[in-house]
Amino acid sequence: MLTVKTSQEASALLSARFGFKVGETETVPLWRAAGRVLAQDVTANEFVPDFNRSTVDGFAVKAADTFGCSESIPALLRFVGEVAMGQTPGFELGPGECAYVPTGGELPKGVDAMAMIEYVQDFGTERGIEKPVAPGENLIYRGDDVKPGDTILPAGIMLTAKDIGTLAALGIVDVPVRVRLKVGVFSTGDEVVPVESKTVGAQVRDVNGPLLCAALEEAGCEGVYLGICPDEKAELRRRIEQALPDVDALLLSGGSSVGIKDAVQDILSDLGELLLHGIAIKPGKPTIAAAVQDKPVFGLPGHPMAACFIFRLFVRPVLWKVMGTSVKEGSVQATLTTAIPSNHGREECMPVLLCDGKATPIRGKSGLITTLAGANGYLRVPRDTEGYSAGDTVTVFIF
Repeated sequence: MLTVKTSQEASALLSARFGFKVGETETVPLWRAAGRVLAQDVTANEFVPDFNRSTVDGFAVKAADTFGCSESIPALLRFVGEVAMGQTPGFELGPGECAYVPTGGELPKGVDAMAMIEYVQDFGTERGIEKPVAPGENLIYRGDDVKPGDTILPAGIMLTAKDIGTLAALGIVDVPVRVRLKVGVFSTGDEVVPVESKTVGAQVRDVNGPLLCAALEEAGCEGVYLGICPDEKAELRRRIEQALPDVDALLLSGGSSVGIKDAVQDILSDLGELLLHGIAIKPGKPTIAAAVQDKPVFGLPGHPMAACFIFRLFVRPVLWKVMGTSVKEGSVQATLTTAIPSNHGREECMPVLLCDGKATPIRGKSGLITTLAGANGYLRVPRDTEGYSAGDTVTVFIF
């Protein structure tokens, strides 16, 4: 029998056992930095923007010249010129004057507001402003976004596309990042054959090896595929001992349930510290976690859907903690289209199809890959409930 822990107990145990390890850093080009963990704070050494600029297409004005104007009584201002994009204006705006400035263009000196082009009439040498503007309206002052000395991005974040844009705005082309964790992955089972093989009889292709390596890459790690190991205890131990010196963590799929050939628990107990064997969650109850040579080692279920959920909920947070980062999983509120009964004493992860604010459960057994393939999110049903009813508002986590 497995001595299971709740998902909260398992998460707390793993979080307490593994912590951030200061590793090596490297510099990568800006366009290769997405998905990497920033190694040091990024501090601005210049103003962004470096000039006062317009946020609309329209006319630069002194705000006071527009006070009290309207469609019936427009403020008539002398038109003195146009500012070209990327050019510094060669003139200063005086009282009763205006100039055309496109969105993003630099403002002439003496300007404290922009009148949107929609509210301006062309009267030849004059422009009629039909709507008053307040000082500071429709413009950004120099340094409104960033000033020298500001910490823009803190060390430890996992860089996203928007962060790359921020770095680009600061002129940073070489980004200091932490070297990725190298995580070994191998599948176990006499029935498992390589992906490229034609299956015979009851053989199955190795789904979890590529699946977990891809999940590791998405998580900012380097997935190292170590192949397939048969259900033979001595060989399994040899493969684990051989792999550990060259990786920062190790994932094994299959061989985690209680059975004659399932030796993972015994091997990990002998080589290191067995932390848990069994989590009160569906799918994924027979999960194993251990610390060997102070490295995280996980025995994941062989079913792809179970392996996928256990990776997301338990493995990935541990790896991120070792890397010194964390990422908040995206979620939305949705209306459940059908009921989900759940009274088996385990938390349940249910794949769903999320569309137009509605979540439709995709039912299937944990071994069916099409269950995962058809889902774009999932929800978590707490263990001490009888499930959800149709029409309930639920939190859906986005794949």
